[in-house]
Amino acid sequence: MIEESFKGKKKDENRIVSPQKVTEIDHEGDLNLRPQKLCQFIGQKSNKEKLSLVIQGAKNRGDAPDHILFSGPPGLGKTTLASIIAGELESTIKITSGPTLTKTGDIAKLLTDLQENDVLFIDEIHRLNRSVEEVLYSAMEDFKLDILIGKANTAKSMRLPLKKFTLVGATTMSGLLSSPLRDRFGIHIRLDYYKKEALKQIILRYSDLLGIKINNDAAEKLANCGRGTPRITLRILRRVRDYAETSGNDIVDVKAVEKTLEILEIDNNGLDYMDRKIMNTIIEKYNSGPVSLDTIAMSIGEESRSIYEVYEPYLLQLGFLSRTPRGRTATDAAKRYFSK
Repeated sequence: MIEESFKGKKKDENRIVSPQKVTEIDHEGDLNLRPQKLCQFIGQKSNKEKLSLVIQGAKNRGDAPDHILFSGPPGLGKTTLASIIAGELESTIKITSGPTLTKTGDIAKLLTDLQENDVLFIDEIHRLNRSVEEVLYSAMEDFKLDILIGKANTAKSMRLPLKKFTLVGATTMSGLLSSPLRDRFGIHIRLDYYKKEALKQIILRYSDLLGIKINNDAAEKLANCGRGTPRITLRILRRVRDYAETSGNDIVDVKAVEKTLEILEIDNNGLDYMDRKIMNTIIEKYNSGPVSLDTIAMSIGEESRSIYEVYEPYLLQLGFLSRTPRGRTATDAAKRYFSK
């Protein structure tokens, strides 16, 4: 399958809408701006209620919560929520990612270093090496570490006890998780795109934290083009701040937002240059499809994984793109929109 070819590929360069992995709220390294408590986290109301129930139950028992799997498009707050879970539990969080865990020794060291009720966060967990993944099975289920000592015919299996911990996994492609790994997560939480009102609240909150003066209309305009994604919205906010400062404006207004969007080549729906390139390629070069993902990728010089994981979810959300067994097709709505 196409999705299987995505594993292990290098991510693209940083852009406003980018497949590059950055800190979840992406504010130039200042992690103090992250919400520290669940009540400070804006949006995802039903998911917060689920997490609150799980966290409070674990605290009442003095136990580690069930393992938690976050899924959904990039930039919606998976890393931030993992950190909040650890904070609410007054535990330590260890953060790593699937592609960096290449040997069984890597995960074994992480697991044996965990203290009681610690949180282990593995981003891009769908990209775990199979041998590393298999080590997690007994660790997640029985809090035991199965290791082999020796080689070949003299090898012996040993089972070491682990302290109770909570594994929080994050994936943008949950379909790539193996059934044995997926089934060991007691809680599955799907993060969805944020509504515009939630994005507006996020903009106002971070503007205040960053010392940016922004009026209500400008915040609404910015929320409309944030693709339902806090990470992207906050990136644009910082570029709007840059424009306002260089223009000598004390307050960010609608004009500053519009001019910044024009410079960044982002339209009022949050579509950027690459979105338009993808859709125009399908519509103009391949007569609206169907056309395979790999063919689109080769035509525009972008990685298949980046298109599938970063760009397509939002185009699907807008109703501009369809995935069919024969390939991608542009909808009638897309043809009308991109003919303007």
